[in-house]
Amino acid sequence: MTFKKFILQLHKILGLTTGIVVFIVAITGCCWAFRDEIESLYDDYKKVEVKNQAILTPTQAKKLAKDVFPNNTVHGTLFKKADDAIEVIFYDADPEFYQSVFLNPYSGEVIQVDNHLTGFFAFILKGHMRLWFPKEIGEQIVGASILIFILIIISGFILWIPKKRKNLKQRIKFDWKKTTRWKRKNFDLHTIIGFYICALALVLAFTGSMISYNWMKYIVYKSFNGNKEARFIIPENQRAFKENDSIIPMDYLIVKLLKESPNAESFELHYPKSAEESIYVEVSNSKGLYYDSDYRFFDQNTLEEIETPGIYGKYKDAKLAEKILRMNYDIHIGAIGGLPGKIIAFFVSLLTASLPVTGVLLWYGRKYKKKKS
Repeated sequence: MTFKKFILQLHKILGLTTGIVVFIVAITGCCWAFRDEIESLYDDYKKVEVKNQAILTPTQAKKLAKDVFPNNTVHGTLFKKADDAIEVIFYDADPEFYQSVFLNPYSGEVIQVDNHLTGFFAFILKGHMRLWFPKEIGEQIVGASILIFILIIISGFILWIPKKRKNLKQRIKFDWKKTTRWKRKNFDLHTIIGFYICALALVLAFTGSMISYNWMKYIVYKSFNGNKEARFIIPENQRAFKENDSIIPMDYLIVKLLKESPNAESFELHYPKSAEESIYVEVSNSKGLYYDSDYRFFDQNTLEEIETPGIYGKYKDAKLAEKILRMNYDIHIGAIGGLPGKIIAFFVSLLTASLPVTGVLLWYGRKYKKKKS
């Protein structure tokens, strides 16, 4: 068996094995690309009338939201602009629970409760991440299939390379006539589209694999000379807790951060899980982007800022290796390039979804031809 025949067999077997998974992941990826833009069309309830008075403190917001879900865990509270509702986020892993309570920041009134595990985009995300299977099974299937898809892209490019230069034109341009049969058209759709999107499809597949596998993140981080602990670490407090203190320092933290970063998009405060753990605040600096957020940690007794030994700290202090990991999700959904980037990601995902379809038809056509002869 020649090298190209071996590659063809490998490409065919891997493609037929993972085709349905790649199709579902790619189609759901298309739908996810413009989630923020679509949801913004019907989220008017998140806006409130600005009043000349103090907003709810983190402690007050948590207490009011806990009245709605007293038996669930508060993940964090999101503070935005003066005319935005406060969002208290609840999350439990087992059984899975993910809902938000929106509060009027001035009156404390419950405006709305959102269930993030229901609705169209929740359905799409479950399909994209785990094929609507249980999490433990589906995520493994998707992760392994996307790793295999990387091999499919590479093998497909090797097969695309023409033996003779004169045949190159046929591999980069559709040249259909009235007499061109559907099998030839299908072959052209598979090879020409595959060639034009292979580089970007490889980027989407690789960034998706980094989301699925921590070991891949670690390899990428160390490959770019990262020298910190390649994980998210919440440091401990530096001062002892005083039981008799009636003042809760955390309630002054958002006011302090608003003065320091008035142009920030939002501040997501995470309540300490123990008396030893520091307060963690994620400061979003750009709308629709995650990579340039600041992850800041404060002693819950004194509000002194604490440095983390992990890779997620202030963006201005991040080295190249940390920035690459931070950008991974924004690259994966195309947000790194703004709206044009999302449009590109949408079409690359859509065209990627066509490859398993044309590939199966190509296989079926050849198999049927052999049987007929």
